[in-house]
Amino acid sequence: MEQVKIIEVKESVFAENDKDAAELREQLKKEKTFLLNMMSSPGSGKTSTLLALAKELKGKLRFGVMEADIDSALDAEAMLDAGVEAIQIHTGGMCHLDASMTRQGLEGLETQELDLVVLENVGNLVCPAEFDTGASKNMTILSVPEGHDKPLKYPLMYETCHLLVINKTDVMEYFDFDKEKAVEYAKMRNPGIEVLFISAKTGEGIPELANWIIKNVNEWNDGV
Repeated sequence: MEQVKIIEVKESVFAENDKDAAELREQLKKEKTFLLNMMSSPGSGKTSTLLALAKELKGKLRFGVMEADIDSALDAEAMLDAGVEAIQIHTGGMCHLDASMTRQGLEGLETQELDLVVLENVGNLVCPAEFDTGASKNMTILSVPEGHDKPLKYPLMYETCHLLVINKTDVMEYFDFDKEKAVEYAKMRNPGIEVLFISAKTGEGIPELANWIIKNVNEWNDGV
């Protein structure tokens, strides 16, 4: 019986993307542009967090946003209304962005005059974590209503992120959410992950998140 030929397409796709991502990261390093890849499930508060950050970072960093969605331009319009440079990326039905798509978005945003670009990735806890976008750092948001056990269910998301932001602390008393367990489970997946608690609605923790970003932007520019 003739042996079936097997082609490892998945491996080659990831390998090519990783190469492209590394090249993009090096390019951004030379341009002194810090790219933050923000990931989470839908409804966790990515856009509301960015709107709160826009106020906190005003006058401190030149800030732009790339909004990635399957359709619509609502999030980009919200950022523009807040005075933040923004573009909308439509993924054509894909549930993630890769390095090539990110590069196209950066070219459209014209990042040479920006210190910080935030990529608001497609709302999904699986696909976006699988693809290196070329970002300087990865961040994920976990909202209180989602529950503290998400790191156990979606390990790769937490393994690939440098920062976990736990949002919607203003409704903590209404949900069975264990702060200590959330941190414990996240650090089980990634001992080096940093954790911040915020409420994009009330502003709690936003200054600390802004300081984390400023610190990392400065380190990126200084070559740390």
